[in-house]
Amino acid sequence: MRVLVSGGAGYIGSHTVLALLGAGHDVVVVDDFSNSKPTVVNRLESLSGKHIPLHGIDLTDRDKTDQIFSETEVDAVVHFAGLKAVGESVEKPLEYYENNLDSTFSLVRAMRRHGVGNLVFSSSATVYGPNAPLPYSEEWWPLESSNPYGWTKVFNEQVLRDVAATTPGMKVALLRYFNPIGAHPSGQIGEDPSGIPNNLVPYIAQVAVGRRDLLKVYGDDYDTPDGTCLRDYIHVEDLAAGHLAALEHLARQEDSARAYNLGTGQGTSVMEVLRAFERAVGHDLPHEIAPRRAGDLPATYADPTRAERELGWKATKTIDDMCVDTWRWQSANPHGYPDA
Repeated sequence: MRVLVSGGAGYIGSHTVLALLGAGHDVVVVDDFSNSKPTVVNRLESLSGKHIPLHGIDLTDRDKTDQIFSETEVDAVVHFAGLKAVGESVEKPLEYYENNLDSTFSLVRAMRRHGVGNLVFSSSATVYGPNAPLPYSEEWWPLESSNPYGWTKVFNEQVLRDVAATTPGMKVALLRYFNPIGAHPSGQIGEDPSGIPNNLVPYIAQVAVGRRDLLKVYGDDYDTPDGTCLRDYIHVEDLAAGHLAALEHLARQEDSARAYNLGTGQGTSVMEVLRAFERAVGHDLPHEIAPRRAGDLPATYADPTRAERELGWKATKTIDDMCVDTWRWQSANPHGYPDA
């Protein structure tokens, strides 16, 4: 099938594009490059050996979004596009609500107008909020969040449920993923955050390559095995495979919209990640213990049973795999992607 991938030049989007192409699907990428660079698409074409049609537009522009569907036959959509920095969303809530909701509205309007029914949506474990019990289950309700970014995922999920329920032939998979890390084994594509990384592993990678002085470990007195926070880290290649599995399952999906956790089901501590990255690099990395950060939960990890049972998907890569692949990417691209 021909799949439109919004945000297809981004970190998770680019890996999913390769997975789709590898499975024999045709791909059309839409990206405004606010969180990515056109160079990514060039590398995807080199890795896949295939031409990838690219539309450099902002999905909040309804006319331009509709024009893509008018000019291109699309069978399904995988929707990644959106602003994604939690801290920035607290500082700029209106921009986040406007961008992340309007882009979905625009995309779904075009899908309905042109008879495209299959949609895989990039959601997040942040929709479980601070009160859900561990491990996080798709059965938990109500969904909530502690920041505007997370609320945009909650609201988008509800919008898509409501629209799918009233649109004949529409099927939506809501993929709630946990902490994506790692990179393509070629070292050609990986995570390239703008500015100071917000997430642990990109920060460690920049320490390892000499761009940052040291890693601050925020809190070592949590009620966890080593006192540092536990998170469910998943290799981005496993995550891409999850999107492919969800897309191919939509034809058999009974519910008009259904949520799936994409995680390993295991928590790995900050210090365990640091030690794994040190093994990948081959030497110790500078770090210091700092006070806890406000809002950090001691542990978050998935119950991935539903995805394994219904999608036939299961994460396979280890934390060492994730760190080795991240280091291969970062060491080959110490300053990330070139601008051109």
